[in-house]
Amino acid sequence: MRERAEELLQWYDAHARDLPWRVPPRAGVQGVRADPYAVWLSEVMLQQTTVAAVKGYFTRFMERWPRVEALAGARDEDVMGEWAGLGYYARARNLLKCARVVAARGGFPDTREGLMELPGIGPYTSAAIAAIAFDRAEVVVDGNVERVMARLYAVLEPLPASKQVLIDHAARLTPQERPGDYAQAVMDLGATVCTPKSPACGICPWMRHCDGRTAGIAPELPRKTPKKPKPVRHGIAYVGRRADGAWLLERRPDKGLLGGMLGWPGAEWGDEAVAAPPVAAVWHDIGAEARHTFTHFHLRLSVMVAELPMGGEVPKQALFLPKTEFQPSDLPTVMRKVFDLARGAFEDSL
Repeated sequence: MRERAEELLQWYDAHARDLPWRVPPRAGVQGVRADPYAVWLSEVMLQQTTVAAVKGYFTRFMERWPRVEALAGARDEDVMGEWAGLGYYARARNLLKCARVVAARGGFPDTREGLMELPGIGPYTSAAIAAIAFDRAEVVVDGNVERVMARLYAVLEPLPASKQVLIDHAARLTPQERPGDYAQAVMDLGATVCTPKSPACGICPWMRHCDGRTAGIAPELPRKTPKKPKPVRHGIAYVGRRADGAWLLERRPDKGLLGGMLGWPGAEWGDEAVAAPPVAAVWHDIGAEARHTFTHFHLRLSVMVAELPMGGEVPKQALFLPKTEFQPSDLPTVMRKVFDLARGAFEDSL
């Protein structure tokens, strides 16, 4: 097992990806550690998202909030606005909670157990931070690592049932020396060589050890239990603009999808699109749907628009945001899709 770890680390030393949150290979041997804040931020952003999508967000966050103390002191709406487009907004809420806890305690814990006690940090993220930032010999298993292990050991049982078997295989390979580099090396191997389709087995440092390649089934692995079709939910989004150019928005509840984010008033999403208008006005259906897919369902929102009078009553949880403060880019993606459809219904320039 040690031989395999050494082979992979030699490959990593030559082929490691250059990512903005990383330090170069072997930096730990020279006494240089990765910034725990940068590692944590990148790992939270990378959940359910690709490296390509995260790079820009990570850079902007680090420029605006270069230390965990700065992020801890940020306004919720500023952080949520910068997060818009990354999705899974519960992560952004937990990001702020975690930053504030870490800032209050004076820094990140340096063990997986300590990291697990922080808001929003689960088994994978705690292991990744402990390994990469603190060089702890923790077992780090993401989707890339699952794929590498499934092929290396020809694990035929489909995911998610085989998850623990894959973790056990990964644990046996995890070395005591350079565990942070090793964790990133396995992830890089899955991302660049042992890819989901057409793996480049001919240049893999573990080619001669791979049972999946020997059996000729590597591209088929890991097998996965078929997912059930996603249901479709419906709703209505009411886009209203007051005579002075202010937009009627509502703050969604802290818990649930898009928690704490600003969006267009409406009702709960369900089997039918049923929602009373938020204020009395002449509302028009623009005849188009905003469509968006979440993890567990597809959403279809009918879009209603209206010009609203001055001095009207503001519903609970709602507010009029002045034209000068309204930035469509601050909205979560589905609400921005609604705005893109609705904006043509308003005559003057936006």
